[in-house]
Amino acid sequence: MLSQKEKNEIRRVLEDEYKRLSRTSQNALAYSMNHERNIGRDSIDESMEEEIFSTEMRLHDREKFLLNKVTKQLARLEANEIDVCEECGESISFRRLMARPVTTLCIDCKEQAEREEAAAVQTGRGGLGDTDMGGGDGEKSPAGAED
Repeated sequence: MLSQKEKNEIRRVLEDEYKRLSRTSQNALAYSMNHERNIGRDSIDESMEEEIFSTEMRLHDREKFLLNKVTKQLARLEANEIDVCEECGESISFRRLMARPVTTLCIDCKEQAEREEAAAVQTGRGGLGDTDMGGGDGEKSPAGAED
């Protein structure tokens, strides 16, 4: 069980991350709305511009996914469940939550999930990065989204 001081510290970290991601999201939205296609330009320039735009949108998708995870963790914090593993119900340490505030799995369950994913990849049954965004703890993420 986390102390009130620990909960407040985790809340501060999550709220700071929420603000940062919200700002970034607003910037990405403004970028996409102001994205202009310059007709008649060199095809190589157009290709490069489209590639940059595509990369910006992929980054935006990743950040939107992470923003949802932060929102979920803030709700778990309010419900006094942030330090409970969603897999086994055991306690998640304060140090782990500070290192990865969006985690929903204890270290043992996360390590087991990573071993299972590695085994699936080795046998050709799984894709890389579909279940994790660096501590995603079982949630599906945008294709290729990893920390």
